[in-house]
Amino acid sequence: MFNIVRRPLVTEKNTLRAGTHNEYAFEVSLDANRKQIKDAVEKLFGVKVLRVNTLVNRKPARRLGKMPGKRRLWKKAIVKLKEGDKFEFAAS
Repeated sequence: MFNIVRRPLVTEKNTLRAGTHNEYAFEVSLDANRKQIKDAVEKLFGVKVLRVNTLVNRKPARRLGKMPGKRRLWKKAIVKLKEGDKFEFAAS
């Protein structure tokens, strides 16, 4: 489970989405599917997941001087919770 859900994504946009739509965003493993993400979030946090949307963030190529480089691929999951369930993320 800890290999599937890597970390919560706490940004202004995601915080607003959590407050209005009860949806939370996580960085997840690239090879995880929706069912695995749903099961992992439900077991880790003890909540009921209604829907999971996923997307793969593809960052553009970057340059450092003459050397071209690439950013890593990562997968984002947006999880919608049942009404009344919520997460509390501590600021670190």
